[in-house]
Amino acid sequence: MIPVEQTHLSISAISHPGMSGKNNEDFYAVSSYQVSQRNKTPSVLVVLADGVGGHNAGEVAAKIASETITNLIAESDATRPLKTLETAIIEAGIEVARNATETHQYHGMGSTCACAWVIGDRLYIGSVGDSRIYIIRNRSIQQLSTDHTWVQEAIEHGIIEKSEAKDHPQAHVIRRYLGSHRNVVPDLRLRLREGETDEQALENQGLRLKAGDTLLLCSDGLTDLVNENEILATLQNNSNEQAVNSLVALANERGGHDNITIVTLEMPADYNGPGKIPLLKRKERENRLRWYVLLVLSILIILITAVVTWLLRQEILPPIHIQSQPSPTETLVVTPFETQQSEGFSATMTPDFDPTETTISDTYTPWPTHTYPPEP
Repeated sequence: MIPVEQTHLSISAISHPGMSGKNNEDFYAVSSYQVSQRNKTPSVLVVLADGVGGHNAGEVAAKIASETITNLIAESDATRPLKTLETAIIEAGIEVARNATETHQYHGMGSTCACAWVIGDRLYIGSVGDSRIYIIRNRSIQQLSTDHTWVQEAIEHGIIEKSEAKDHPQAHVIRRYLGSHRNVVPDLRLRLREGETDEQALENQGLRLKAGDTLLLCSDGLTDLVNENEILATLQNNSNEQAVNSLVALANERGGHDNITIVTLEMPADYNGPGKIPLLKRKERENRLRWYVLLVLSILIILITAVVTWLLRQEILPPIHIQSQPSPTETLVVTPFETQQSEGFSATMTPDFDPTETTISDTYTPWPTHTYPPEP
């Protein structure tokens, strides 16, 4: 893809260290592109990472994660967005783990990530950990991503009720993060409603954004202290830029015990640029065309065979004789075709949960992609 300065979405972003006095270990990156010189489809990528680990290693992990994902997606041609997103997140996990192993002071560091990639008006997401992605549409809010926490898995397995999650002793234990000792599995489910199967959530990828839709990515420093209804009300009653500042202020009023990072992307009402139906699934279209051609050919062969057979049975065509070259011992003569009938035949993601296994918890920042705080 080709980097561009202008973006077709309205973007607001903020990152605050909170009130605890610790370093800001969040990092976010916002990048704008067009798909290629010939394909002017606009593209925006947001990566938000929440680092964990002592001795400032968390902010290092978050920066590595954000930059690795951004760079790998920037090198793509946007024809296979989900596969590209999945590969980039896996590579980010490997890169964080490698740095943690090679540098003593980075040992044990890790990071969450929440990625939203909009190509034209199509949305693709991927996540690891407990940083979240929401969509605000038609005066309602929906969490698109799934938390990878002990309590979320306990809810899914019926161990605790949803009402018990917020104040549970293991509420901040994350079960999946970049930099873990085993390769991370990116979560590509995009949930639009409660009760969807994993397969249905995956099929939601490529969601077409409507005019006025707003995406919100945030670290858990916000969602620990501000609930979804408050997020929705703040966005509805303010501009996005005012809203993100108000949400940070509200979280800090309630203790601000963690870093708080928020990025919003809004689809403008007047967007009518190229790529409203981006040409992203070239291989799928080629495969579909190939099947159509094969189907048409098969139908033609069946029709021709049926017509010839009918004509032969009506004795409209003369009998067909096929004679091979005689051999010293035999001569083969085949007289009219005999029809035979052959029998036909026909042929159609939740991670393993171990409530005893715990991982690490806790939780930058520029736009488009510079560091926070500013380098001297």
